[in-house]
Formats: sequence, structure tokens, C-alpha cells
Amino acid sequence: MWTWYASRAAGLVSLVLLTTTLVLGISGIARAATARWPRFALARLHRNASLLAVAFVALHVVTAVLDGYVPIRWVDVVVPFTSGYQAFWLGLGAAAFDLLAALILTSLLRARIGLRTWRVVHMAAYACWPLAVVHGLGLGGPDTTTGWILVLTLCCVAAATAGLLWRALIWSDGSRSEHLR
Repeated sequence: MWTWYASRAAGLVSLVLLTTTLVLGISGIARAATARWPRFALARLHRNASLLAVAFVALHVVTAVLDGYVPIRWVDVVVPFTSGYQAFWLGLGAAAFDLLAALILTSLLRARIGLRTWRVVHMAAYACWPLAVVHGLGLGGPDTTTGWILVLTLCCVAAATAGLLWRALIWSDGSRSEHLR
């Protein structure tokens, strides 16, 4: 039973951390720095939140597979839409996991693959986050639509939406090419 609670908790913490990472990443692109929060501090906070998010995603995945209440296999974690249990919702989580793995791998290889390639792959974060949110809403059961979990999810959606709108404004001002160099 503890694995079920651990998986749920790790999933929710992952949602908050992934949302924080997304918004901090957008802040870095927007060059949102002040005297109190210089760009290097935002970049370091983004990186550390990302690392913590990866740890909680890993905990979420491991405890979900180990729980045994539902038949989730290790292959279901990385191959989307093949699970015998809730194939669509679990598949969205697997797709988000695969995108997250690509983000991690390219971040580790950034010096070898070049900044431009890294940035192009890093755009996968914009697909990873909503896949993870919809995965949580669809697979999370009845508690995702009630109480504080719904409020938490809606706050994360609002924060990400505000960040994405801010990002869209940045791209619409013609500075898009500067961010891909």
C-alpha cells in the first residue's frame, strides 16, 4: 500500500517541479533577470529544479511498477500505448517520460551536440509537460478531480499557461532567431 501513496505523492511533486522547471526555463529565455535574480541564478535554479523533478519522476515510475495493484511492466514505462492497463493514459505518461529522457540525454551531451541542436531538442519540453499533466488527470483516478489535487493541478496549468503566453509574446516580437543561435 505504501507504494501506491509514494507513487501518487511523487507524481504530484513531479507535476509541481516540472511546472516550476518549465516556467524557469521560459524566464531564462525571456532574459528575466533582476539585480536580486541574475541570469546565472535563474539558470542554476532551473537546472536544480530539473534534476529534482527527474528524481521524483523516477520515484513515481519505480513505485508505480513495484506497486503491483495494477499490471504496469517496465516496458510500459518506455514504450507508449502498449500496456494492458489503461493503455492510452499510461501511454501518455510513457511518451512524456521518453521526451524527458531525450531532454536529459541531450543536456548531458550538450557540449558534444552543440547548442543549436540542444535547443531544438529542448523544445520537447513544451510537449512533455502537457502529456504528463493529461496522463495524471486521466490515470489519477477520482481524486484528481476533487479537492486540493484539482486545485494544485489547476494552479500548475495556470502557471504554465501564463509562462507559455509570455513565451509566445517573446517569439512574436521577432527575437525567435536569437534564441535558436
